[in-house]
Amino acid sequence: MISIGTGRRLTIEDVERVARHGEPVELAAAALERIKACRAMLDRKVLAHETMYGVNTGIGELAEVALTDDQVKQFQKYLIYNHAAGIGEPAPVEHVRAAMLSRVAVHTRGYSGCRPEIPLTYVAMLNKGLTPIACEKGSVGACGDLAPMSQVALSLMGEGECFYRGERMATRAAMEQAGIPVPGLHARDGLAAINGSNLITGIGCLLLYDAERWVKQAEIATAMTLEALLANMRPYQPKLHELRGFKGAQTCAANLRQVLEGSDLSTGKLKVKVQDAYSMRSTPQVIGALRDLLAWARAQLETELNGVADNPIFVAEENLVLTGANFQGTPISLPLDMVGAGITMISVLSERRLNRLLNPALSVGLPAFLTRGAGMYSGHMLSQYTADMLIVEQRILSTPSCIQSIPAAADQEDFVSMGMNGALKAKQILQNAYGVLGIELIAAAQALDFRDHHFGKGVEAGRRAVRKVVQHLEEDRPLFTDHNAMMAAVGACAVLEEVEQEVGALASSW
Repeated sequence: MISIGTGRRLTIEDVERVARHGEPVELAAAALERIKACRAMLDRKVLAHETMYGVNTGIGELAEVALTDDQVKQFQKYLIYNHAAGIGEPAPVEHVRAAMLSRVAVHTRGYSGCRPEIPLTYVAMLNKGLTPIACEKGSVGACGDLAPMSQVALSLMGEGECFYRGERMATRAAMEQAGIPVPGLHARDGLAAINGSNLITGIGCLLLYDAERWVKQAEIATAMTLEALLANMRPYQPKLHELRGFKGAQTCAANLRQVLEGSDLSTGKLKVKVQDAYSMRSTPQVIGALRDLLAWARAQLETELNGVADNPIFVAEENLVLTGANFQGTPISLPLDMVGAGITMISVLSERRLNRLLNPALSVGLPAFLTRGAGMYSGHMLSQYTADMLIVEQRILSTPSCIQSIPAAADQEDFVSMGMNGALKAKQILQNAYGVLGIELIAAAQALDFRDHHFGKGVEAGRRAVRKVVQHLEEDRPLFTDHNAMMAAVGACAVLEEVEQEVGALASSW
């Protein structure tokens, strides 16, 4: 059970457990008291007819339009209706669940002005496994994720559709089956449900959780390829990386040493080159740079998870209403863009090592394209084509979205983060990265089959993990089955699990 609003900071791991594994959540008693105190302040101001954006005024370019008492009662409903304007396929259930948790976390801080029924309803929906359907596309990440979060907020009126018990159905029917009362929307409730970059945050948390594990598998693949290419081990010594000082590089080098421990490469039994190519010996510096970036991205996302991303913000203890732009998605849009580019960078490094495994001029005695029958057979020649295609797509997707602002709302919202584009394309980049790394792992295992020296314990475990999915290529066969199976295995962290069972947990740097 995750209790929200206790003062303990929410983490990316909390989001992953709730979004994917159904970890139950509850609102802390102290959080409920904060929400009630804030709401009481707002109610007093509504009765006093104090002007408050989005409560008794219109929004965006219409913020100067004052609403009558009767309009205040109806405004939140129409606010949700007109903002539920997305397009495309439903966002994955895990993304919507992560977004709902993120929104509840904002409310527990006690500055959003909504009734307690709003976060309590979302908590009940999370715990009962009832997930509103929201189109994946439509947010510009400016006043938050208005379009998708408005589709989620339709559930607060018993409207829209949802996924429940494996079926797509009308939300009202699902809420009746689940025994969840429909709270309706009163003054401020609707805007409080949508005014933050919560879907971007939810996607970002899950993406980062997966990327951090993919990086460790990239280090395992590196170690396997270093073993197969008879690499010089000096570039991975601790002192070298301590002298420069980057934590990510130190961690990467330590993980490589851990996976390669026990290898003949470390004992001097094998003749190795004085210096290897950059794609080999620069690995700690390059993967380390991504590790350092992931640490910063984690800090940004967890700050967002635990902050007050709303507008207006109601400070009950000071009887103060603050209006600004805490909904703005840029603080998480920029990191997600950079994480996507960083994953692409490591995929390029992986493909360059793959090239050295396949090219007989570079592979230190391995057979051409890793087949004994070169000429009759082409071995893994075409695997490189597939990796190259995936990388070109990654490069195209690595163009930053945070610089692509297009003004909206009659130029009232004249700079937007485009963070949803960043989140969605980073997710696609990572999916491609599973494929690129899977192809290197297949090739590295094949190359190791041709070597007869003693391998590192982690390297042997990595080869064993690959062989549970893909068999040695003795003669040519269609490779798409192998590629897809290994891509799925990387996505499921099968290689990481096998190696860590053998050598212990690999280090993180965040």
